[in-house]
Amino acid sequence: MRIPRRGGADRQRRTEPVGTEPRVPAQPVWIRWLPAIYVATILALEPITPVQWPVSFLLIALPVVAAYAHGPAFVATVTVLAVVFEGVLAGTPCCAGRDVGYLWERHYVATYFSTALVGMLGAVLAAHRTRRERTLATVRSVAETAQRVLLRPVPHLLGRISIETLYLSAAAEARIGGDLFEAMSTAHGVRLLIGDVRGKGLLAVETAAATLAAFREAAYDEPDLPAIARRLERSMSRRAAQLPSSDERFITTVLAEIPGDEPVVRIVNCGHPPPLLIDQGRVSELAPGDPSPPINLGVLLGGDYHVDVEPFRPGDRLLLYTDGVTETRDRTGAFYPLTQRVRDWTALAPRELLNHLHRDLIAYSGAALDDDIAVLVAQRLPDGEEPGPHTDRARDGSKGGSGGSDRGGTAALGRHRRRRPRYLPQIVRYAWR
Repeated sequence: MRIPRRGGADRQRRTEPVGTEPRVPAQPVWIRWLPAIYVATILALEPITPVQWPVSFLLIALPVVAAYAHGPAFVATVTVLAVVFEGVLAGTPCCAGRDVGYLWERHYVATYFSTALVGMLGAVLAAHRTRRERTLATVRSVAETAQRVLLRPVPHLLGRISIETLYLSAAAEARIGGDLFEAMSTAHGVRLLIGDVRGKGLLAVETAAATLAAFREAAYDEPDLPAIARRLERSMSRRAAQLPSSDERFITTVLAEIPGDEPVVRIVNCGHPPPLLIDQGRVSELAPGDPSPPINLGVLLGGDYHVDVEPFRPGDRLLLYTDGVTETRDRTGAFYPLTQRVRDWTALAPRELLNHLHRDLIAYSGAALDDDIAVLVAQRLPDGEEPGPHTDRARDGSKGGSGGSDRGGTAALGRHRRRRPRYLPQIVRYAWR
């Protein structure tokens, strides 16, 4: 899995211009040059081997070697050259004592026919490989297009809120999975969604698409986050009714709302890992005071959707993530310590923080990430400061606007609550596993 370039995961996916055929990725250089290396090796061995060991017989495999990286026309050409070359080696006197008489010796004639036969098979294999590569390129192009539709690029700036995202699919070739995020500017403020669909595969992708479609409509219409959650619940319930009982799906989500006229963030946590709040170098887990049920389990588990209100002042950052981050394991089986790692990166800009996180996850797992990962960082820009490459860096001491003064509202808003989620029963945990 590649590390994204500066600028985010959305920019690392290279796509073909609209209307052009998807381009097949080029083979590695060493594979393209393998036929020449193979012939050079035979030429090096031929003069030093006795007559009883005709190394030129190894040229029979040359068309198959060429079929690894080249097309059928190239393989056919290599086959003709291999037969001619075998004849030259058979009829050329050398230190082993060969003479022209070996040119039509029956073993060498059998070699010519064998090479021609292997060449025809190699051309068929090359044609089949080329066709499969084109099919794979087309499938990947379709998957990338579906990914752009499903997880369309999030604007980097919504009002005074700066947004950065990172997305990694466990299926590296498909580049699409069941994790999802969205950020939208509405009359009620900037509304954020991050979620994780139970399960994997096409059903998870379809469920994620349905959830995003419902959120994109509800975010504009509904007056508060619980109403959005109930709208998602109804949408998912209708979808679940169309699936076999064994394929029932639910989604853990975090819904967040950042109003433009209040230094707070409102959060509804539906069974999802708690967001992190980065404030003046401090990192806090925003554990829900009264957890809400995952989407599509509200009827089964009962209860309603509860809002937690946390302070979110200019310069503060909110980090939303899926459990693919915290459930990444090292070689000893230890989970990834996200909160501890983020404490070392509080001085970084959001984009740089996500790049560090991506590299660290790969190093921590030994490049063996096995789950989808989605991360979203939202920062309220300091008052009076224009967006730019350095405006989102953390600051020590006081902040501009209202961010550097009274923090007495912290206790009232309950930022440092550490109550463990008491809503999700074991049935949810077992189903999720």
